[in-house]
Amino acid sequence: MWPTARHTLLYVSPDGVRGAEWILAAHPFELGGLPVAWQLSARPHATSVMTGWNAYFTTGVPCEALAELLLAIDSHATPDNGFAEPETVLNALSARGWLRDVDRPRTTATDPGFSCNVSLEMMPPLVQDADPSPDLMGWQAWAEPVLGAPYLWCASFSASVPHDLVAAFAASLASTAPVPRRTLPKSAEGRLSVVRRS
Repeated sequence: MWPTARHTLLYVSPDGVRGAEWILAAHPFELGGLPVAWQLSARPHATSVMTGWNAYFTTGVPCEALAELLLAIDSHATPDNGFAEPETVLNALSARGWLRDVDRPRTTATDPGFSCNVSLEMMPPLVQDADPSPDLMGWQAWAEPVLGAPYLWCASFSASVPHDLVAAFAASLASTAPVPRRTLPKSAEGRLSVVRRS
């Protein structure tokens, strides 16, 4: 880990292929009106100048889902490519009780409370991928507990992110296992089961 010229913190895997960068302080980039905090990337080999893919996460993304994704990236033999189909992501969500969109069942799922979505969409501006083709589709995820209210968090995966890595993030996101939290978002009141520990 070292600071960069942009005053960010960059973490690089020992093989130099995977990277995670905390860019909140220096990168004027937003998703859904929220500042991007983390940029994860992978490259074909350590000497490659260009990354193969990038994934971006705003503040507020559940830390468990981000941690599961990082573990999946670390264990992936070749993190710059994969062979799983897009259906892998939706299957991971369906297995945890998420509902497929009636109009877009092959690209979109939402949680049973209709507050969180994962969808294969056109990549937002500034989301970078090694493939320079226009109109690329990448996985997007966001939490909007109240329709029309500001997003709690957003995530964006460029088109070349292997679907099995996105599925690892999605499966963790859809997990019903309890997670520790110090504070709860006001817009999520009444939607969560809270267990208090002394």
